[in-house]
Amino acid sequence: MAAPTTKALTIIRRKQLEARTGLSRSSIYAKMRWNPKRPGDFDSTFPKPISVGAKAVGWVESEVDEWLTARVAASRQK
Repeated sequence: MAAPTTKALTIIRRKQLEARTGLSRSSIYAKMRWNPKRPGDFDSTFPKPISVGAKAVGWVESEVDEWLTARVAASRQK
């Protein structure tokens, strides 16, 4: 019996996330936190970071890819 193949999780750091999404640092964090002064910035579907160290976070690459795919699909439907 063949063992099921699983894709290894890849964690990307903020600079890679910026390059992948085209968003700035402040825009990334604005998408993750509700701000009543700028309600349009918050996106509940934006991937949440995970802790990779005491003072370091990263994002799961597959979640970022899914979010980007959903954004492309939403823009095509308009």
